[in-house]
Amino acid sequence: MSRVTALLRKELTDIRQHPGIFLPATLTGLIALVMPFIVAIVIPAVAGEPLADVATTLGEQAGSGLDSEGHAQAWVFQQFLILLALSPISASMSVAAWSIVGEKQARTLEPLLATPLTTFELLAAKALSALLPGIAFSLLMFAVYVAGIAVAARPGVAGTLITREPLALMFVLAPLAALAALQLAICMSSRTNDPRSAQQLGALIILPLAGLLILQLMGAVRLGASVLLLMAAALVLINALLARVAILLFDRESILTRWK
Repeated sequence: MSRVTALLRKELTDIRQHPGIFLPATLTGLIALVMPFIVAIVIPAVAGEPLADVATTLGEQAGSGLDSEGHAQAWVFQQFLILLALSPISASMSVAAWSIVGEKQARTLEPLLATPLTTFELLAAKALSALLPGIAFSLLMFAVYVAGIAVAARPGVAGTLITREPLALMFVLAPLAALAALQLAICMSSRTNDPRSAQQLGALIILPLAGLLILQLMGAVRLGASVLLLMAAALVLINALLARVAILLFDRESILTRWK
C-alpha cells in the first residue's frame, strides 16, 4: 500500500499540472446542470403554462408536502439526474486515458516500470488517481445541482434529490460506471499511444446510461432500489473482470518495445 500511495500521490500531482484534461467533464457537467433547469423552470415561465400540466407522475415519490407544480419539477430534476451522473465518467475516463499514454509521451513510463511496483499496484494507483477526481467532481456537481434547485424550484423540491434512490445513483452507480469506463480506457491505453482512442473505448459505458435516460423519460423504466441494486451488482462483476483483463493486457516486459 505504501508503493500504491506514493504513486497515487505522484499521479494526483501530475493531474493538477494538467487541468485541461477535465474540460470534457466540465462541459458535460454544465450541460447536465443547465438542461433540467431550462425544461423545469425556464420553458414553463416563457410559455406561461404550468409544468404540472405536462408531467405529474412523481406524486408518491416526491412527498406529501409538494403541490402539483412541485411534483412535476421534482420529476423532471430526478429524470435528468442520470445526465449528471455522466460527469464523473467523463472526468475519470479523460484522466485514465491520459495517465498511461501521458507517461509514455513524457518518457516517464520506462523508469516507472523499472521500479518494484507490480502490475496490479501500478494499475490500481492509476485507476484510483482517475476515479477520485471523478468522485470529487461528481460531489461538486451534485451540490451545485441541489443548491440551484433549492433557489429556483418550488420549496421542498430539492429535498427529493436527497433520498435513497438519487443518492445511490450518484454515489454508488455512477462511481462504479466511472470505474468501468476508466478501466476500459486503461486497457486501451496500454496498447496505443493516442489518448483519444482510449477515450473512445471508455465512452461505451456512456451509451447504456444515455439509453436509460431515454427509457426513463418515456416512462418505460423506473430506477427503484431493486433496479439500482441489480445494476450495481452487475457493474461490480464487470469491474472485477476488467481489472483482470487490464493486468493481462499490460505486458510490462514487451509494452515498451511495441510502442514506437
